[in-house]
Amino acid sequence: MYEGAVQDLIDELGRLPGVGPKSAQRIAFHLLASDPADVRRLVSALTEVKDKVRFCKVCGNVSEQDECRVCRDPRRDLTVICVVEEPKDVVAIEKTREFRGRYHVLGGAISPIEGVGPDDLRVRELMVRLQDGSITELILATDPNLEGEATATYLARLVKPMGLRVTRLASGLPVGGDLEYADEVTLGRAFEGRRQVDV
Repeated sequence: MYEGAVQDLIDELGRLPGVGPKSAQRIAFHLLASDPADVRRLVSALTEVKDKVRFCKVCGNVSEQDECRVCRDPRRDLTVICVVEEPKDVVAIEKTREFRGRYHVLGGAISPIEGVGPDDLRVRELMVRLQDGSITELILATDPNLEGEATATYLARLVKPMGLRVTRLASGLPVGGDLEYADEVTLGRAFEGRRQVDV
């Protein structure tokens, strides 16, 4: 235990996701040893992101304007929505350059253990977007874990009466992986999603 400002800094850093007590301590002492100009830049960046960044009023992605760059892009396919859990998922999908539709960021996943239900997510906003009938496909790109699967199943059942084509991202074995290290669920998904080899 340290005293005063140093301990306060360690405590605040330790509240960040993925930062344990040891990491918080290392970061705090790194900041103490850093040039004051570097620390001021960090403080300025933190303040600026809190002041300028908001969530897109259409999809929920992060943006410095009312609408994010994807929602403002007239070249995007307006008939397809890809549902993701967090803004970081939008970035991951955009890096593939495979998807040309629009997104809907839920802001998390259904997790009864953590007390997160459908009302805590942007499900109501998604339903409003689907009301006008212009959407033909809803891609469920939630994480392939228990919470992501529960969320995808919930959404699929919710929109089924609308007659939309609902798809789920394929999952299975990673490129470069070994079968012996794959868990049962991943291997099972790989068998379900197998496709014919054309030579």
